[in-house]
Amino acid sequence: MNLDAIKQVYLIGIGGIGMSGLARYFKHLGCEVNGYDRTETELTKKLVDEGIAISYQDDVNTIEAIFHAPTAETLVIFTPAIPKDSKIKAFFESQGHILYKRSQVLGIISESRFTVAVAGTHGKTTTSTMVAHVLKDSGYDCSAFLGGISSNYGTNVLYGNNNTVVVEADEFDRSFLTLHPNIAIVTSSDADHLDIYGDRSHLLESFQLFLDKVVEGGTRIIKKGLEFAGQISYSGHEIADAYASNVHVRDGEFFFDYQDTNGRIDDIHLGIPGIHNVENAVAAIAVARLLGIADEAIKKALTTFKGVKRRFEYIVRRPGAVYIDDYAHHPEELRAFLTSMRKLYPTKKLNVVFQPHLFTRTRDFVDGFAEVLSMADNLLLMEIYPARELPIEGINSSWLLDKITAAEKQIVTPEEVLEFARNDKPELIVTVGAGDIDKLVKPLQAILEHA
Repeated sequence: MNLDAIKQVYLIGIGGIGMSGLARYFKHLGCEVNGYDRTETELTKKLVDEGIAISYQDDVNTIEAIFHAPTAETLVIFTPAIPKDSKIKAFFESQGHILYKRSQVLGIISESRFTVAVAGTHGKTTTSTMVAHVLKDSGYDCSAFLGGISSNYGTNVLYGNNNTVVVEADEFDRSFLTLHPNIAIVTSSDADHLDIYGDRSHLLESFQLFLDKVVEGGTRIIKKGLEFAGQISYSGHEIADAYASNVHVRDGEFFFDYQDTNGRIDDIHLGIPGIHNVENAVAAIAVARLLGIADEAIKKALTTFKGVKRRFEYIVRRPGAVYIDDYAHHPEELRAFLTSMRKLYPTKKLNVVFQPHLFTRTRDFVDGFAEVLSMADNLLLMEIYPARELPIEGINSSWLLDKITAAEKQIVTPEEVLEFARNDKPELIVTVGAGDIDKLVKPLQAILEHA
């Protein structure tokens, strides 16, 4: 496929975070971009505002004529999350189009560039966005395809004037195996996506295959304690090739020192909270130093880093009310998030609203979820968000709730969460999960800003 010849692009599942990034990229290149998704979201509304036509009906009659015939100028991209019986997908196949996965297109875009790829079952979105921001803010520059909306730039795709690209390398459906990184980071390899991999051994095998894709002379930066070999190990809490020390909170902000074989950077102020984000920053600094970025420029960039939407995002922060929203949907992500909450607000009652994501993930990690959710003082547990799955008998939020030992706990509907906020006026509340729990953010914000 010759990307330079492409003039029109259709994306099946355009509302996904990765797919929307490609939609914006091709629109930026001047292509006519259309797409389909099942539901309208804030993200799809923004794409429409940017001049991208989107249909929410799985109906071939909604596809404009210019996309019908397969030509060298037409590109059709789909996400593996699209149901196999999609009428639109079947139409393009019947017309003779070659359909490309998002990951294949990303691999083609990045193959001729100096690529920094960040992989991991969690931590990859914040780390890749942090790397991209350090490169942008320091003047080094880069393009980037991110798995979340950068709060600094208000988008999930960045355009640079050099040959460097930062990519979030997604392990779902083995998508990251299309990449050939010059620098690869692995932030974590906890068991996840077992509906795809079956067991952790196959997940680890896929991560090793990703690391094997690093080009000759490239660099592998691996979180200390993982099963993989690399040139640089890193840690946020113990000695490694690159590590953080003297991690502490001052006036509600995180500070730390950085150390590697080239020396120290003292008293770094991190613009976002979280012990886990200190560790993410260590990986980002390691990349920046490899690229020759000056220490003072690195420090400045990390101070001004605002994070990623739905990653430890402060929604309300005023005397009497703190509300934070986070995307965590795996037990280890939850552990990192809730541990940081305890460190930041040790004397406040921690009210946690959590929506489990996927029946299979809830089933596979129920004991881990039960353990970490028991850290809440008050747990408001929503029903499982099914995403691409059908229900599994006996796997539900009531089953999970029975295993949780939090002092206060209950199953709630979205409206009951809002009623709780109106009536109890909590000083500290968090919403956590990867489903449609984000629909609660604006209503909760409206309540808590005036509570």
